[in-house]
Amino acid sequence: MLQNKILIVMLAMSLSVSAQFVQKPLPFAYNALEPFIDSQTMEIHYSRHHAGYVKNLNDAVKGTAYEKMTLEQLFSKASTLPAGVRNNAGGHYNHEMFWSILTPEKNTKLSAELLKALTATFGGLENLKQKLNKEALSRFGSGWVWLYVSDKKQLEISSTANQDNPLMADVQQKGTPILGIDLWEHAYYLKYQNKRADYLEAVWGIINWNEVSDRYHSVIIK
Repeated sequence: MLQNKILIVMLAMSLSVSAQFVQKPLPFAYNALEPFIDSQTMEIHYSRHHAGYVKNLNDAVKGTAYEKMTLEQLFSKASTLPAGVRNNAGGHYNHEMFWSILTPEKNTKLSAELLKALTATFGGLENLKQKLNKEALSRFGSGWVWLYVSDKKQLEISSTANQDNPLMADVQQKGTPILGIDLWEHAYYLKYQNKRADYLEAVWGIINWNEVSDRYHSVIIK
């Protein structure tokens, strides 16, 4: 964890004190998710790819009307955002979620409420995995796959291209994501090469169901 803390301090020093967006510390060590996700992939993914989105987003909004907006406010204007703002805002949000729903802990559990909803909607957790993996494998090129809560408070599955997500006003399937999996090759290529299916199977072994359940509850009670 020390290397992570040093990295965050250095990153913070490199950003302007007025920077709107800041990368949170990774909630686990780079090697904590092995053998599911290897240490080198985690280090590159977090310290280069995600950090790059944060830096580029702050650069893109600096001196513009977007500078003081939250990510959610930016997403509400997705169709009119410059590409540099849209892509980097999505990249920042999506990765912050991804880190939060991964964990090396082995005892996380679905809440009773979320399990009930998954069972009613998909027929159970195993069916959810199959349906979400199928959606992920059907995504051509880079993107994300999502479990999200629709405006009607229903659980839904979708995938988006590039760094888009269900919060963006102009995506076809809109809602609040509670679980997202990165489908960009930089998330898995060093270990799994072009075997996206193997990577997806591995990710299910490190999902933080406590966090996913909390996200579900926060949406349902609104």
